[in-house]
Amino acid sequence: MSTRIGLYGGSFNPIHFGHLISARSVAEQCGLDRVLLIPAAMPPHKNLPDLAPAADRLAMVRLAVEGDGQFDVSDVELRREGPSYTIDTIAALRADWGPSGEFVWIIGADSLPELATWSRAMQLVETVRIVAARRPGWAEPDLTALRRVLGDANVERLRKDVIPTPAIEISATDIRMRIAAGRSVRYLLPDRVIEYIEARGLYRVR
Repeated sequence: MSTRIGLYGGSFNPIHFGHLISARSVAEQCGLDRVLLIPAAMPPHKNLPDLAPAADRLAMVRLAVEGDGQFDVSDVELRREGPSYTIDTIAALRADWGPSGEFVWIIGADSLPELATWSRAMQLVETVRIVAARRPGWAEPDLTALRRVLGDANVERLRKDVIPTPAIEISATDIRMRIAAGRSVRYLLPDRVIEYIEARGLYRVR
């Protein structure tokens, strides 16, 4: 019997309750056995001048989910050089898990149009099920460019896998700004992550 695994990648700069609540909601709705959190070494679609070191972001993710059997953490992207392309991550994880793993890649619904620009996008959508988590108030964007790249059938399959998740107005950008300004981030992310940030002096104004 295969294990249904949600794959949730991101910069996690830092990881916060919004990430965790959204991931758990997707896991419950899709019947996933576990969710694998995958910090990106170099997100190819983001310019993050205040990106914390990879080792720190990995440590924070591990602290955030320690003792929670729903979540695991993978450093698969941090062990590779260069940008973190999803299709390469899928291939590496399939090699690790073999036929026992049934993968579901989790993205934010706002990222759907961006799939048209992802590396080997057609191969990706034909290789793994992609579930897009949408928050209340989300309006479907223009997917014309995506249809040109993936075709109507693939886009319709993606649209059917857009699922609702709770509205959690927590932003990693806001967290970093609050830390830089010396303001509290309590209740926005796990206490152990806050303690780690403080101990390492992350996100402070240099």
